[in-house]
Amino acid sequence: MHLIGYVVRRVLSAVPVLLGVTILVFSLIHLIPGDPATAMLGERATEVSLARVRASLGLDKPLWQQYLIYMNKVLRGDLGTSILRGDSITGELLIRFPATLELSFSSILLALIVGIPAGVFAAVRRNSWFDNGTMLLSLAGVSMPIFWLGLMMQTLFSVMLHWFPTSAQVTATLEFKTITHFMLIDSIWQGNWVVLLDWLRHLAMPAVALSTIPLATIARMTRSSMLDVLGQDYVRTAWAKGLRFSSVVLKHALRNAMLPIVTVAGLLIGTLLSGAVLTETIFSWPGIGRWVFEAIQARDYPIIQGVTLFVTALVVTVNLLVDISYAFLDPRIRLQ
Repeated sequence: MHLIGYVVRRVLSAVPVLLGVTILVFSLIHLIPGDPATAMLGERATEVSLARVRASLGLDKPLWQQYLIYMNKVLRGDLGTSILRGDSITGELLIRFPATLELSFSSILLALIVGIPAGVFAAVRRNSWFDNGTMLLSLAGVSMPIFWLGLMMQTLFSVMLHWFPTSAQVTATLEFKTITHFMLIDSIWQGNWVVLLDWLRHLAMPAVALSTIPLATIARMTRSSMLDVLGQDYVRTAWAKGLRFSSVVLKHALRNAMLPIVTVAGLLIGTLLSGAVLTETIFSWPGIGRWVFEAIQARDYPIIQGVTLFVTALVVTVNLLVDISYAFLDPRIRLQ
């Protein structure tokens, strides 16, 4: 019962946040200086086209009616229509988001696989050359701009060494039928191992470039949390009992140090999605990041509104799941 009550409270606390996000996203188009329709279509737009845009966005109605109409569409899963192309934003989002999700998941998975062991060994071997080297590399990873790293990787591994493709998700000449728009699932489902290998080669550089900041952050947080736990009395008691190294470090120390690591990993989801705009643009990755970049250039504000609302809701959901996971990592939280 305590666990159910904890989950219900966390879910209810997310509702006002999502409601506030809808208000901010709705206000985005009204914060444009001057007439929003003119800002979208340009100064040379005709009155007919301006009237069409105002009617499609509901700009000819009172503000409170515009918000109610907007919320009615959002609750029905309708995020609007692109001004320039006339495509459904929800439909286009369902096509493009799998590519962003695969890229982001690969990046956070790489960050966790490398960052947690690096942080653990840095804490266990405190002040050693491995510890100092890990902290130096993590500092460089946090400080390195993604766009610069992406361009340098393209120059070295694509142009000079010819190890990886420069851009795109798969080679254009390959024949492949998408079903779920998840390249990993579709290629395995169809048994197309050529496409799978080609997709992995295209994924390697953007995933590494996007994972640098999360990897460095997770490594530093793991080291800090482990150092705090390794100084506790129960860990020193475990050492005194003569328990194995793996038992003390992994079972006693790392398990109790996971709470801040999980928190940081959840918060990094937002960083990955924001960093995907640059990464996908540099590597021509067909996800929502590149789509938003093109929409910003074209002043297609309904796309920006729809993607902003979707990504924010996704980040809130991930943080909600992280909060719920606390109850499983630390049972004492259920009673609070």
